[in-house]
Amino acid sequence: MISRIFNQPIDEALSSALSIRRLDDLDVVVVDHSAVRASIALQGAHLLSWQPAGEDDVLWLSAQTPFAHGKAIRGGVPICWPWFGPAQQADLPAHGFARNLPWQLSAHQQDEDGVVLTFELQSSDETRRMWPHDFTLYARFRLGKRCEIELEAHGEFETTAALHSYFQVGDINTVKVSGLGARYLDKVAGGEGQLDNGIQTFPDRTDRVYLSPEDCSLLQDSTLQRTLEITHHYHTNVVGWNPGPALSVSMADVPDDGYRHFVCVETAAVTVPQTAKESSPSRLGVTLRVLHRPR
Repeated sequence: MISRIFNQPIDEALSSALSIRRLDDLDVVVVDHSAVRASIALQGAHLLSWQPAGEDDVLWLSAQTPFAHGKAIRGGVPICWPWFGPAQQADLPAHGFARNLPWQLSAHQQDEDGVVLTFELQSSDETRRMWPHDFTLYARFRLGKRCEIELEAHGEFETTAALHSYFQVGDINTVKVSGLGARYLDKVAGGEGQLDNGIQTFPDRTDRVYLSPEDCSLLQDSTLQRTLEITHHYHTNVVGWNPGPALSVSMADVPDDGYRHFVCVETAAVTVPQTAKESSPSRLGVTLRVLHRPR
């Protein structure tokens, strides 16, 4: 799927490294720079891919996900805002509406180290029907050898949110994640659990909200011989998720064996809502870095 994005014809050249291309129904900003290749859908300001020079793709993107107006994209880094998880009303989208709406590319620049992109979403009659608040939401991406993402929300409200990162792995059975803290809410088994040895593995369906995570998580993938450093900013939680084989088979936008090739380690503010004020916006951010290249 990622190679398909880069094979699309250029609709508009923004600079020597930036262009807008179309994938099915959606416009995508494509970054083709000597330091990095990446792509971001205007719908959701959704980072689809990030590949620093000399590395394999870091993010997983489902080959079965639709690129259609208003349909959630499976993979990459969805922005979950202004709520995380199921909505309080049955007719509202899970994980909020920010990932399903078109954003504006409001600024872009590049230098020898990579590119910086800023996307903007503002409240509208459509959003106020789902959530009765005025807001301006910015998503900033600094893409090069590192991937820095920051979400900034202006207005007067409380939200829960997550940067729902899907990471490409060689085999979920050889993945270990550390830096999550001990206590977690278990959304599969129910109740609260304890991670005694400090290492999260994924032998089956896993959905955990960690309650006191460290500022940095390490994702070790022995199949790809790669370690990812995931530094969380302004967070209260980290979510670890993999659907496992049974749920993966039931998901139309995930291949039957798709669960084997990704893991979600999500920078989040779930158990403690974030408060935005006009004088002090709320923020959520993550910085990604590849510590070891595949051999």
